[in-house]
Amino acid sequence: MAVKTVTFPDGSSVPAIGQGTWYMGENPQQKAEEVRALRVGIEQGLRLIDTAEMYAEGGAEDVVGEAIRGRRDQVYLVSKVYPHNAGGEKAITACERSLKRLQTEYIDLYLLHWRGGVPLVDTIAAMEQLQQAGKIGRWGVSNLAVDDMQELWSLNGGEQCMTDQVLYHLASRGIEYDLLPWCQQRHVPVMAYCPLAQAGKLKCDLLKAPTVMTVARRHGLSAAQVLLAWVIRQHGVIAIPKASSEVHVKENAKVLSVTLSTEDIALLDKAFPALSHKQMLDVV
Repeated sequence: MAVKTVTFPDGSSVPAIGQGTWYMGENPQQKAEEVRALRVGIEQGLRLIDTAEMYAEGGAEDVVGEAIRGRRDQVYLVSKVYPHNAGGEKAITACERSLKRLQTEYIDLYLLHWRGGVPLVDTIAAMEQLQQAGKIGRWGVSNLAVDDMQELWSLNGGEQCMTDQVLYHLASRGIEYDLLPWCQQRHVPVMAYCPLAQAGKLKCDLLKAPTVMTVARRHGLSAAQVLLAWVIRQHGVIAIPKASSEVHVKENAKVLSVTLSTEDIALLDKAFPALSHKQMLDVV
């Protein structure tokens, strides 16, 4: 059965389901289990792992570094830099700290975590310097609305941005109005965090939503699998759910070969309609 993949502008492809690490690394007693879960995910084909220097103030990167040791060539590694570190020497130093925690010589995709006070032109310059030094392969952004993306694209080198990582789930569909089409037109994948509605302004318990449960029963899936399948139904969208148990990781991996029917999508759309107007970007 075909496994759904997404291709970045540089031609590299990854599975449409990755592994998120938000909230990992916060409890030392859980580290071994978190490492095992990430390794199982890699074995299941979930080779994209997303982390950030912000997560547990480097603790999540420590977990990832342990998980990918001896497996680096099997992994597409994504990490993110704090906005206040996203320019000049601070960016270089922050990246080097992340590399040390991750136990690797390079990060495949390095993202600006959200927009702060550092001008975008300075962030672009820092990213290019890191590329030239071989410390990152490509760069992208996170939590940037369409207006920010347009500004980024207007700057020299801005069009080299590989992705925008944003909050996206069945109950938070604001990006479908403008940001997602804008990215799709430019072949820039969107990475969806909190795809199970774990956070954000529109946080809700989608795992118990009657319509979601109806679709799940119809296909012998879990509610979480339905929600992930719904997110990656869109062209160019990668979901990065956090799963710190082996059972959930294996469930997530199975979604790569799940395709919801037109009837399923219509049912979910009726219960959680798309927006007909612009909305501020939902963020955490």
